[in-house]
Amino acid sequence: MAVSLAHLSAEQRRVLLAAAADGTYRCSGEPEQAKARKLNSKGLLSRDPQDGFLWRPTDEGRRVAAELTGEASIGQGAEALPTVDAAPSLPAEAQRFDASDLAATVDRARQLLDDGDVMAARLLAAGAYDQAKAAGNFAARYGAAQRLVAKARQLQGDALLIETRAKIRIADEWDAAQADGRALKGRPKSISGENTFKQREAGLTAQDIHDARKLARAEQKSPGIVERAIEARLNAGLEPSRASVRHAIGTKTATKEEKGDQLYETPIEAVRTLLALESFSATVKEPAVGKGAILRPLEDAGYEVMIADLVDRGIATRHGELQQVGDFLLSVAGGSAGVDIVTNPPYAELANAFPAHALREHKPRKMALLLNWNFAAGFDDPNRVFVMDENPPSRIYLFTRRLPMMHREGWDGPKASSQMNTAWFVWERNDDGSYGDSYPRLIRVDWKDFETAPALAPGAGGNVAPMGFRSAPEEDEFARSTPRKTLEERVDEARAPGLIWIAEQDGFDAVSLRRGIGVRPSVAEALIGEFSSRGLIVPADDNQWRITAQALVAVTLTAAEIVMESEAA
Repeated sequence: MAVSLAHLSAEQRRVLLAAAADGTYRCSGEPEQAKARKLNSKGLLSRDPQDGFLWRPTDEGRRVAAELTGEASIGQGAEALPTVDAAPSLPAEAQRFDASDLAATVDRARQLLDDGDVMAARLLAAGAYDQAKAAGNFAARYGAAQRLVAKARQLQGDALLIETRAKIRIADEWDAAQADGRALKGRPKSISGENTFKQREAGLTAQDIHDARKLARAEQKSPGIVERAIEARLNAGLEPSRASVRHAIGTKTATKEEKGDQLYETPIEAVRTLLALESFSATVKEPAVGKGAILRPLEDAGYEVMIADLVDRGIATRHGELQQVGDFLLSVAGGSAGVDIVTNPPYAELANAFPAHALREHKPRKMALLLNWNFAAGFDDPNRVFVMDENPPSRIYLFTRRLPMMHREGWDGPKASSQMNTAWFVWERNDDGSYGDSYPRLIRVDWKDFETAPALAPGAGGNVAPMGFRSAPEEDEFARSTPRKTLEERVDEARAPGLIWIAEQDGFDAVSLRRGIGVRPSVAEALIGEFSSRGLIVPADDNQWRITAQALVAVTLTAAEIVMESEAA
């Protein structure tokens, strides 16, 4: 049975074309295996009997691939088709786009609108918009010439403009009908008689009419705003979408220009919760300091903070050190590599690049970012894959109660409730330089539980899991905090076992010392610094250390002290 091209998804076509080009196709994972199995069920691919991830095109598969590429025939070798890397020929649908009747369809919709048949014009333009959008995306996916993609987007823009104008005129007619009593204003029984104008007759939902009224008001306020928005997208080489029009007139979220440098001040509730649950090294970086919404609570908790931002707002630390100014994506760690990072990074187009650059370049021992909960999903962006799959966070604190709304700087409109679920994503670096483990630990928290919670002390790091308690009958609340040891206290405890351990080694480094006596990296580094300053160890080759003769005396005394303390006990 012949396979219809319409039944093949774009990804299935890609796999089939690659298999036909090289004679075989190796799936890289389960998602591709699923596509290959679909093609197998259609009789287009066959599985290698010895290797379950290797697939070969069948005769029918080569025939369909030939139809897709417009070739008369496809051989079984790799020379019959260009490889995937060399961009295979466009599928027939994309090749036929130049000869399509989309332009004629758009012209018919325009004529209907001019003739006053606005509902028919809207429906025809909407269909043309969807077709042009699909053709443009399909052509771009398969590496079509820019001319072909640009033509599809131009027709998409033309159809969108007609559709938008038709909606505005229908909304105007609807409002006029309501004004003279021919349209239903509220409940269906609000007027009687047959001469009523209903929403379904207009081909619009209540939401469509609401949005169309916004379009009409935007056009009245700034004539030509929709056409200019579409033209601006085309001039920038971008798709003129319905969403871009909503952005332009403010019926959805703010435009990129309105967002500006994306200053959305972090709610104090978010910072309190993080500092009650996570401890960081004594010095941390805040590379998107804004006006100091995270800086000030960090300083109040005893942290030293290195601050920077894209915009110079004159923010300074408590010591009077002014912020650095620069694009974080162009920053280099230099001598501050490994310093912990705590920030609320910009979202939108920077959401993936910001954390990826932080891990790659700055390599923080620990990093906490306040992000949209949706950041946990997604797989298309390589940076998202890098920070969520290849180097995943150790813990994610998901706010069960939405944080107070973060309004952008300069917003003077009504204060809205937050519609975004947010979470603190916390990365911790492993000994080998990677981050996290196989699966991040998800911890649900309510920020109201931490409104008066004390911050953990700065030091070597660490975290505590939130714990709930039933209120005692005589108490409204019950809470307990466990003091955390300082770095100095940890070094005091590790000094004696550290001396004894190094005396048994021919050579060692910070990592082996840490593992040998079971301490944190910061404790191991502090011990090495102390032992070196006392002349107990000296540098050896390859970043190694070796014990000195002087240390043997210290080790003997330490061992004797341990024995005496044990006998006394």
